[in-house]
Amino acid sequence: MSRLCPLAILALCALPSVAMAAAATTAYPSRPVRMIVPFVPGGSVDFVARILQPRFSEALGQQVVIDNRAGASGNIAVELTANSPADGHTILLGNVGAAAINPSVFPKFPVQAGRDLQAVTLIVDVPGALGVHATVPVATLKEFIEYAKARPGQLNYGSSAAGSAQSLAMEYFMGKAGIKLVSIPYKGGAGAATLAVLAGEVTATMLTTASFVPHLKGGKVKVLAVISPKRVSQLPEVPTMIEHGYPELRLGSWIGVFVAKQTPAPIVKRIYDTTVKIVNDPWAVERLGGGGALVVTNNSPEEFAQFMRVQSEFWAKLVKQAGVASE
Repeated sequence: MSRLCPLAILALCALPSVAMAAAATTAYPSRPVRMIVPFVPGGSVDFVARILQPRFSEALGQQVVIDNRAGASGNIAVELTANSPADGHTILLGNVGAAAINPSVFPKFPVQAGRDLQAVTLIVDVPGALGVHATVPVATLKEFIEYAKARPGQLNYGSSAAGSAQSLAMEYFMGKAGIKLVSIPYKGGAGAATLAVLAGEVTATMLTTASFVPHLKGGKVKVLAVISPKRVSQLPEVPTMIEHGYPELRLGSWIGVFVAKQTPAPIVKRIYDTTVKIVNDPWAVERLGGGGALVVTNNSPEEFAQFMRVQSEFWAKLVKQAGVASE
């Protein structure tokens, strides 16, 4: 009887798992894919999803269905993705709030993106912006600061939630500028806060450029500054917060792709390769850029996971300073 050495035995034992992984990749996707958006239609994540959805359907050979699952500042969508079958048929488009800020704002929530989801890749960074209603008699950020200082507690701003990226950035800005506006939280996120400033219900709001750009021609809102390392092409005349002397406000609202934690590596790679190819296509770059979204992808899922760790630490500090963590 021939004898197999231990290494040969290990190699033979590994064959079934290799075959299963290959089969999983070949079969994927075997049914429609659900693309979860953590917010209601109208915000930047939904904007990105609706541009990419038809191209994903074409590339994967299966219908990709957008599923808007708003609630709990994005936590509901994160939990739904984490608890979905780890087979790649549920994809989350998670933004900075749902993925990097919520773990600090809701420390007792049972699911956290960095721990319970598989990071695939960044897809876009959507620069933030500070906008005011058109009737506010200011033309620059400096004038707005002077206007607010003369009216302490009389002005307000709209945001999606106390622990959202927009609210944290606004609170940080107010602290540095020495002004105080009353926070008015809106359910439904960016869409509701945008409508509030357009209608004049609130004086100002700090949202993404993607939320503002479609409404600029209507003349109901003025953008005073953008949160970005450099000026954005859709608003070339608007200075950055860095130019105004607030270098810490340089990050916008990034969006990335996530799947359930135990999704097989070959499927994660298929989703990664597909995503990177789609978002870097000139057609997608132009469409996304038209709404203020800048394409940014990672070299690997591991690189995105490291980015997530750094981002979580950054926002944890702001959450602690703002004192908005829930019990």
